[in-house]
Amino acid sequence: MYKDTGFQGYEPEGITTYQPKKKPRGKELTPEEKEANRLISRVRVKVEHSIGGVKVFRIVQETFRNIKEGFVDLVMETICGLFNLRLESRALP
Repeated sequence: MYKDTGFQGYEPEGITTYQPKKKPRGKELTPEEKEANRLISRVRVKVEHSIGGVKVFRIVQETFRNIKEGFVDLVMETICGLFNLRLESRALP
């Protein structure tokens, strides 16, 4: 699981977590630590862009007030499907 500082200290059992290493005060990161941070960022930036792409749909972005059982999941699945369709249609020649 890739995480940022918002989930610092969250270590679920049986799951390996990856978090970028912060630069120590008054020191520099080693080249190995910098490369590890770059690898983590390459994965996380794609996820963050996808989250932003899904939030283009206002129903996801704003407070959802429908209280029907299971409807929230259905809306999110539909929006994610639309987002994926949009990505695939961009890739077509």
